[in-house]
Amino acid sequence: MSLSTPLIELKGLSFEYVDAGVTADKLNFELYAGQSVAISGKNGSGKSTLLSLIMGLRKSVSGEVCLFGHPCRTEADFGRFRTRIGLVFQDPDDQLFCPTVIEDVCFGPLNQGLTRTEAIVRARNILKQLNVSHLENKITYQLSGGQKRIVALASVLAMKPEVLILDEPSNDLDPENTKRLISILKELSLPMILVCHDADIRTQLVDKEYLLEEGALLDVL
Repeated sequence: MSLSTPLIELKGLSFEYVDAGVTADKLNFELYAGQSVAISGKNGSGKSTLLSLIMGLRKSVSGEVCLFGHPCRTEADFGRFRTRIGLVFQDPDDQLFCPTVIEDVCFGPLNQGLTRTEAIVRARNILKQLNVSHLENKITYQLSGGQKRIVALASVLAMKPEVLILDEPSNDLDPENTKRLISILKELSLPMILVCHDADIRTQLVDKEYLLEEGALLDVL
């Protein structure tokens, strides 16, 4: 893949809910290596839906999604690249499904072919990096909202993604953990798409910002 090839590219992408109107209207978008962008917009404007379209979790009406220079039209196409793109859902309960924290964080690496020992080592390193090693053996569903959010991020980072997509990652986080999250994301220096209502967080983490409004992506920054 050429250095000038977008990691994620949307070409004329359109999507519409039958009962909620247009979410995407012939959208064009590109994310390159070394770039971090934010997408903001009103509640219900379609930000989370747009992320799902990028990942192939929803099917567009028209247009094309290209990941790492490859057009993705089928589930198999998207499946080839999902482990290279780390998506942190807005609701961590949609992401965490194993009995304990360590099992959740190990799940992705195990599916990437690591042995159980290798997966546990990687998971523990990520939990330590996020300052939540004490949660390793906790029952996932008993965690607080903020703890679940950090563990969901850990489960994604454990797969060593090449791109991060984060949907409201600071929800339920107290100021201390929000500051820690920002620090971690800066240290990772990964290409990133960030959906976040907090303008201060966007300012600290991205170099370009779009507004999703009436199905169009408008340049803000």
